[in-house]
Amino acid sequence: MNVAVIGSNGQLGTDLCEVFATRHTVIPLTHADIEITDLDGSRQVLQSLRPDVVLCTAAAHNVPKCESEPEQAFRINGLGSLHLAKLSAELGFKLVQYSTDYVFDGSKGKPYVETDAVAPQSVYAITKYAGEQLIRNYCEKFFIVRVSGIYGKVPCRAKNHTNFVVNMIQAAATKPEVRVVTDEVLTPTPTYEIARNTLELVETEAYDVYHMTCQGEVSWYEFARTIFDALHLRTPLYQASVRDFPSVVKRPFYSVLDNANLKRLGIDRMPHWKDALLAFLRQHYGAS
Repeated sequence: MNVAVIGSNGQLGTDLCEVFATRHTVIPLTHADIEITDLDGSRQVLQSLRPDVVLCTAAAHNVPKCESEPEQAFRINGLGSLHLAKLSAELGFKLVQYSTDYVFDGSKGKPYVETDAVAPQSVYAITKYAGEQLIRNYCEKFFIVRVSGIYGKVPCRAKNHTNFVVNMIQAAATKPEVRVVTDEVLTPTPTYEIARNTLELVETEAYDVYHMTCQGEVSWYEFARTIFDALHLRTPLYQASVRDFPSVVKRPFYSVLDNANLKRLGIDRMPHWKDALLAFLRQHYGAS
């Protein structure tokens, strides 16, 4: 298959390109190559390439910035998704769009499955869910993949080339102490594992919404504690509350996802969050 990766130089896109190249022909596309908010321009690009699959990682996902620039968030996350959905229907390619655990409000208190009712609380979450709905209504060959707390070897470009792992290492090196919240619980997941399981998924025709996170659940503090211990970071790490860090963004306190649809297909390859984190730290930071 010919697989076009939109956002190929980003945190998730980089791993998608590497993993898919082991089985398929990868066509990397950056923002300089395609602008998904431009329907005619996107049509011209994709018509010329004729991909069998389009993996779209392009998104407005700087969450605070989405609050201050809602129109731009809607253009990228909503209108951009609509354009790709229409082109999928027109050109016949499979479309993979990545979404977020933030479509839920956290009130369930136990892992969310794909059929649970959503309740997005922020501009970011609302626009991502709008994109989901537009894709579901305008094309048939779609995989909507919800992820959570992602981190990878290429830090997120939209977040000043950082992610939580990088933030913790930098904070330990530059601050007298580090404080991390205990009252947000999720399942952080490395982009490499998402890429591996996406490869398994797109080789099916089981079009649907999928949760794709590591197994288990953890607070941001416990996640940070594991990073500090694995890398022997000596800076004091203290527990904190979301209330200690006022924000204009409403985030779910509990956003653990259950990969129910992947399990149903028998292709849930996602490891436990701690195993995945330690493997990542060993590979990229020399953790013992």
